[in-house]
Amino acid sequence: MLIKQPLIFLLIALLANSFVPSAIADDKTRLASLPSTTITQLNELSQDDNWQVRQAVAMNRKTPEATLAILARDENISVRIAISTNLSTTNEIFKQLALDQAEQVRSVVARFEYVSAEVMAILANDESTDIRFEAARNWNTDIPTLEKLSADEHEEVRNMALHSLAEREK
Repeated sequence: MLIKQPLIFLLIALLANSFVPSAIADDKTRLASLPSTTITQLNELSQDDNWQVRQAVAMNRKTPEATLAILARDENISVRIAISTNLSTTNEIFKQLALDQAEQVRSVVARFEYVSAEVMAILANDESTDIRFEAARNWNTDIPTLEKLSADEHEEVRNMALHSLAEREK
């Protein structure tokens, strides 16, 4: 019986410690999400090993432009997508994300309503038909870009561009 008790205590200690990193990550994620988090804290949290913490930093509207620019090159796609929907993301960062290697990131940029016509023109040249379709559907796409898309090789893109042009004439 004496031998089993230390083993039980060891097992309890190991189980308790296995939950600590998760709790710490949750606390960091929560801190990264708060509008009251300082710039210094956001910059520090942006370098965390946990992608969910970096994602929370990427979503925070108080995150500085320089930090967002670094996170726009993050290895985790969810972090880059979070930047794509942050209202503080600058046009320069959107241009970088419009050329992202992951189609999912480019798709979010193409569907975001606060992206400039300049970024939409970049997306109108995307290799993906789906991205060009989203560019043709976005209200921020300018008329010259829509006219270009109305001659796209894919019928769906052409039709959406023509539809968008017709909506602008109303």
